Amino acid sequence: MAKKLFASLPENENIKKKKGVLSIAGVITGFGNGMFGSGGGLIAVPALEKLGLDVPSAHASAIAVILPLSIASTAVYAFGGAMDWKNTLYVCLGTIPGGFIGAKLLGKLSSVWINRAFCACMLFAAYRLWIAG
Repeated sequence: MAKKLFASLPENENIKKKKGVLSIAGVITGFGNGMFGSGGGLIAVPALEKLGLDVPSAHASAIAVILPLSIASTAVYAFGGAMDWKNTLYVCLGTIPGGFIGAKLLGKLSSVWINRAFCACMLFAAYRLWIAG
């Protein structure tokens, strides 16, 4: 069944021959998410761009990658007793409108501005981690 599903999906010609590299990028992305709580954007977007996807497609594809890896990581943390469910649910309420607005903006912004915004977020995160050290 999965083989049939994958066969019906359109494939980017630039990436068609790089399935092994994509799988390795997936493992690294999953590791980053499990270890650091991020990975979809931080690792997957640059990897997908490097492999030939345009900027909006790389960002949109990374969002799709986040769902299964977040489910896997959440299960490990939840069964390990590390989840603060009450506060998590409050944050989740904001992610729905935020995700909708962000997805709509992705289609309207140029690749240059998408990359600048992404870079600014990564620099801010790096600064916060460095200061909190």
